[in-house]
Amino acid sequence: MGKNTLTRIWELIGLRYKSHPWHGVQIGPQAPEEVTSFIEVVPSDTVKYEVDKATGYLKVDRPQKFSNIVPALYGFVPQTYCMDEVAEYCIEKSGKANIVGDGDPLDICVLTERDITHGDILVPAVPIGGFRMIDGGEADDKIIAILKGDEVYENWHDITDVPTAIVERLKHYFLTYKEMPGSEVKRCEITHTYGREEALEVIRRSMNDYRTKFGKLENKLSLATLQMINFGQSWQEAFGEMAAMGEEDA
Repeated sequence: MGKNTLTRIWELIGLRYKSHPWHGVQIGPQAPEEVTSFIEVVPSDTVKYEVDKATGYLKVDRPQKFSNIVPALYGFVPQTYCMDEVAEYCIEKSGKANIVGDGDPLDICVLTERDITHGDILVPAVPIGGFRMIDGGEADDKIIAILKGDEVYENWHDITDVPTAIVERLKHYFLTYKEMPGSEVKRCEITHTYGREEALEVIRRSMNDYRTKFGKLENKLSLATLQMINFGQSWQEAFGEMAAMGEEDA
């Protein structure tokens, strides 16, 4: 079975079955400068949705606390993973020790002046900056991007182009969205607001972490298919031998 045949098999599978948004959706050929983003939550949502890692379906994570709503499209970048390389970069830039990756895909906020009323969608995004957030000792970066082709925000090329009020609104959301009412314990910390170049480096590292953890999915699927075919051939040969022996005994 040649490479072209295996490629065709996965193309046909993609037509028949919905891809897992974390593993089955491509990050995009222009990554990290442009990335596909899977949106889980939009500003009108009153509960926080997130992808169930096992099935790929959206699930309810928790109701939004107080009137705290996400001020942008919020989701993650497919085929990214925040672990060793992302954590090392966080340690290098923050000066803090004992930071580990949070073991999730890389989070992203996508700014647009358009009203997008539901999640579970893919949007093309152009990263322009991010927050170096630490959540309980885990690197939990938040990439800030604009919707590709947005007529109003298309001239924002770096976080410095974004009005301070919007940056502070995003920052406030992430610093408070996990806090319980009246709690004095602050779980999340943002050490830096960084620009486009650092955002691209965080994305590159998360892509590397993904490859280290999961490898290339198509290769694993191809290997599993070949093993299945070989297993079927072995059983076919075994049944053939058993049938031949039965004929001899007869």
